[in-house]
Amino acid sequence: MTLTVYNTLSRRQEPFTTVEPGKVKMYCCGVTVYDYCHLGHARSYIVWDTIRQYLKWRGYDVHYIQNFTDIDDKILNRAKEQGSTMEEVSNRFIDAYFEDIRRLNVTDADEYPRVTGHIAEIHALIQTLEATGYAYAVNGDVYYQVERFPSYGKLSGRELEQMQAGASGRVDAGDGEAVKKRHPFDFALWKAAKPGEPAWDSPWGKGRPGWHIECSAMIRSKLGDTIDIHGGGGDLVFPHHENEIAQSEAAMNKPLARYWMHNGMVMVDGQKMSKSLGNFITIRDLLDGKWSMHPQPVEPMVVRLFVLQAHYRKPLDFTNEAIATAENSWKTLKEGLLFGFQYGKQLGWSQDSPSLIPEVMERFAEFGDDDFNFTGGLAVLFELAKELRREGNILVHEGKTQTDSIELHQQWHTLVTLAQVLGLEATQESETSQTDGLSDIEIEALIQQRQEARKNKNFAESDRIRDELKAQGITLIDSKEGTRWHRE
Repeated sequence: MTLTVYNTLSRRQEPFTTVEPGKVKMYCCGVTVYDYCHLGHARSYIVWDTIRQYLKWRGYDVHYIQNFTDIDDKILNRAKEQGSTMEEVSNRFIDAYFEDIRRLNVTDADEYPRVTGHIAEIHALIQTLEATGYAYAVNGDVYYQVERFPSYGKLSGRELEQMQAGASGRVDAGDGEAVKKRHPFDFALWKAAKPGEPAWDSPWGKGRPGWHIECSAMIRSKLGDTIDIHGGGGDLVFPHHENEIAQSEAAMNKPLARYWMHNGMVMVDGQKMSKSLGNFITIRDLLDGKWSMHPQPVEPMVVRLFVLQAHYRKPLDFTNEAIATAENSWKTLKEGLLFGFQYGKQLGWSQDSPSLIPEVMERFAEFGDDDFNFTGGLAVLFELAKELRREGNILVHEGKTQTDSIELHQQWHTLVTLAQVLGLEATQESETSQTDGLSDIEIEALIQQRQEARKNKNFAESDRIRDELKAQGITLIDSKEGTRWHRE
């Protein structure tokens, strides 16, 4: 099997080959830290985290970088609103980012460079562009000259002449920045300082970096001239990623990335998510039950499963019905993942991990190798989960399973292993938390008390214990062999 990846740059699916065999250099545009993360961020970082985990599972050594933009007009505006500083706002929302995203089982990147930590590298890159004629300085500002880069627009498919014609009516001659530019689509690499705003010394005077140059500089600093995967949301194709290419490739005369990958947009009830429409949803509000459309807490694994049920390049529509469907799907998958915790001891499983099922692993890999088709991979997991759930029900009601215990152990171990690749995990601890913290030992103790009550013909006490367990999601099955139980 050969891993193939859809490349936004070529607009086709290509075999995946890396700069260094067996190693993947991967960069994803991170958040601008002025607010809490929303569902668009959840989708994006779940996607890139899962792609990273899949590549590692396929044997690649992955070096994954995700930046934080900690200097930006939005951050400065928020600091003014709150009577705070740029640094305080940035640090607050970086901490909030980790709180929210880790709840979704998104693993940390290898490094999180910040823009403010790479001012020297930004200066060096701008100086290279200026020396080669791709950049020009005007009164403390520095602009990139797009007409000097013949392939400008190759990522987005836009032609400069068409963009210029379309923008001709929108360029205001009285706009100070527009007057400074040689071409309407020239963009800022360095911005002259404004009164009261943070600024750094530079060869062009005090100021701060433009948005696009930041990622180019951080990529070069952390990963080198050419990386394997550059990821981000589809809204970043133009102008951000287009401008990154123009900057980096003009300066280094090498491709910035072998594969440009973009996740699809997030909608809410068929509309683009925005604060003006009143459908803006943060990750923490969704998980904590503060979304008006779904005013109950949503399990983090439900959100992750929901995101992965759609191909990463397709649009994703958050609706109340879709979340409810994902909750039912997660219940099925969770039952399969918990099968070993609930019945492994009863089935006599050893502590040693059994072999994985080769045919299942191959099917999962076939889907994943097809441009990270985790939707198909999930279908493989659900087949295993449903079979384990069926065997669990048979075991509860009949005291034995139809499938051999060793084979069930293989099925469960394979399911857990592949689910972990997708970041989908359920533990016995997470299950007991759903039942007011009752552990298996506590349940067995209550069952023993009930048996003593029945033996003493205290049927009122026996019924009370049964009802108490049922209220906490524990169903008892009485048979000639004794009393068995399972969680609802």
